[in-house]
Amino acid sequence: MPSPRRSRTPSYRLHRPSGRAVVTLNGKDHYLGKHGTPESREAYDRLVAEWLAQGRQPLQPLAPDDGPTIDDVLLAYWQHASAYYRKRTGEPTKEQGNLRLVLRRLRHLYGRTPAARFDSLALEALRDAMIRDGLCRTRINKDTDRVKRLFRWAATKRLVPVSVCQLLGTVAGLRAGRTAAKERDPVKPVADEHVRATLPCLSPQVAAMIQLQRLTGMRPGEVTLIRGTDVDRSGDIWLYRPGSDRGPHGAHKTAWRERDRVIPQGPKAQAVLRPWLRADPAEYLFQPREARAAYNAQRRARRKSKVPPSQQQRTPKKNPKKQPGDRYRDSSYAQAVAKGCRKAGVPRWSPNQLRHSHATEVRRRFGLEAAQVVLGHARADVTQVYAERDLSLAVEVAAAVG
Repeated sequence: MPSPRRSRTPSYRLHRPSGRAVVTLNGKDHYLGKHGTPESREAYDRLVAEWLAQGRQPLQPLAPDDGPTIDDVLLAYWQHASAYYRKRTGEPTKEQGNLRLVLRRLRHLYGRTPAARFDSLALEALRDAMIRDGLCRTRINKDTDRVKRLFRWAATKRLVPVSVCQLLGTVAGLRAGRTAAKERDPVKPVADEHVRATLPCLSPQVAAMIQLQRLTGMRPGEVTLIRGTDVDRSGDIWLYRPGSDRGPHGAHKTAWRERDRVIPQGPKAQAVLRPWLRADPAEYLFQPREARAAYNAQRRARRKSKVPPSQQQRTPKKNPKKQPGDRYRDSSYAQAVAKGCRKAGVPRWSPNQLRHSHATEVRRRFGLEAAQVVLGHARADVTQVYAERDLSLAVEVAAAVG
């Protein structure tokens, strides 16, 4: 068992004779630049991370290299990513937010390091820092792949040698049960009784979106985008094509892969949709600003005391920082559901669990292929994640032969 002294992380110190920052690793002093500067702090974080990733063994000195720094590469890549990772509507995709977080970590540890010096050991040091920060294993693997993708792009632009990408490619992903990274609980279907208990605690708009998701299995981002113009009502079964006026493949999650997405709306889903259809088919059906206006009207109607003169004469702000929009975002939709769960006193659940619930029911009644078609998956193994196996058949087998 290692001694407490050996397991302690070396500290960032002041070398008084020179005024420089210093850290001692394996008995050797590493000078980091002027004490107290951001550059010296960054150098300390980088050296300690690499030293820990190498098993507290002495670091091998690297010869200085010319060329762009990590900061330079990150700036160029972000200009590319901010234009590339966008929906057909022009909105940034979630990938932009994910990239921003991992690139911020990379910049913190290696921002002033020449990009050509970033190797497999540096990537492992970055990954170990993610583990210490408490990220789950699957998120760490995805962020590691994002860093590899960054350097592949940089190699195509001749910002780094191809050998850097080849070396980073040797870093394998973390395996379950063989790493200190925590595991994330899998997303499970939500119990229908919890959904029914939550509905009265929500606005009519959010309640309708929940019912639609449970009946059709659409994604949260698809139910928030629904408009009258996207729903073909010519047949007995309505057909919803997300963003049908934004190119041949719409504006859904996999539109960039040139895949069509058609979501049939049966009689029950039609009954939910019909009250929300609008005179202008281009408007979103479920609008937060209408929900806010109805909520304020109910509060005024329930008020028993008179409104003070100061409030009667109060004028609204010209440019409020936050105001309800014309449609829900995935985050605001999930926040509304979480708030409803608290009011109803049921365990918290997320809108994406409704997709799992629908997939499980379809798989039980019609099989895996039917669930794959309904969810819009190209591969059945992806559907397996969403559609829980039904145990009723196994129970019958056990009762007969077990």
